[in-house]
Amino acid sequence: MAVVTDPPRVPTRPAPTRRRREPRGLVTTFVGYAVLVFFALVFLYPFVIQIGNALKTEPDAAANPLSPVPDPLDLTSFQRLFDGTSFPLWMGNSLLVTVLVTLGRVFLDSLAGYALARLRFRGRTGMFAAILAVMAVPGVVLLIPKFLVLNQIGIYDSYAGLIVPLLADAAGVFIMKQFFESIPASMEEAARVDGAGVFRTFWSVVLPMARPALITLTILSFQGSWNEFPHTLVAVQDPSLFTLPRGLADLVTGSLGSGTQYPLKLGAALLATIPVALIFVVFQRYFVRGANEGADKG
Repeated sequence: MAVVTDPPRVPTRPAPTRRRREPRGLVTTFVGYAVLVFFALVFLYPFVIQIGNALKTEPDAAANPLSPVPDPLDLTSFQRLFDGTSFPLWMGNSLLVTVLVTLGRVFLDSLAGYALARLRFRGRTGMFAAILAVMAVPGVVLLIPKFLVLNQIGIYDSYAGLIVPLLADAAGVFIMKQFFESIPASMEEAARVDGAGVFRTFWSVVLPMARPALITLTILSFQGSWNEFPHTLVAVQDPSLFTLPRGLADLVTGSLGSGTQYPLKLGAALLATIPVALIFVVFQRYFVRGANEGADKG
């Protein structure tokens, strides 16, 4: 009779057990989050103080400037801001200058960056080196030469003097050039085969692919031109041409009379902060999404 034997048993490994996190790792994680929360509160507290003091009365703000809770809640400072100052005019000037400067920088910096990244012409390396040199020069050094140039060409104390010198930016050119160099040249070659010219290739093929860089440049340009103060000092003297930074400087230096006037000043600063915060919040989502798409393509 044939003897039936059982097949050999294959030893099985025990199911991996989930290791418990060591107490030392938990402590490290807790300490790390505690440090991050602490620094977040340190950075946010001045903004909380700003909002709180903007909603206080003048005596309450002078007596308790570091308290974030207004007692009582008062909106008189905002009413005085619109009725007793030129804040609406400053806001309108800042909006006009910022929109035109942002559009100009995005368009001109993109053109210059594409030319330096793709076109081969004599002096290209030297021009790029000059752009890097301009980025290394502190802006305050150029204030007096800027005033002399504006006065010489006849656009001092005008909207042109506020807008034209800010239409191009060395940092923006550098950002766009570096991004255009990361785009494969084969995309442009296909467009040229189809008969597209240089500008057509740039506008229809390359520029849509540069959305992350364009959004970054838009945020930086809007924020920079909205908060631009040194340039307004040398570009205009007429109060009707003041932008928000220049007008707020007048408020801070006490142009409205005696007293601290914390609610009025901080209310103006709060309203001036809102447009920049909104632009950043709206465009940040597209910036992060575009950056992730660029990383996946790479």
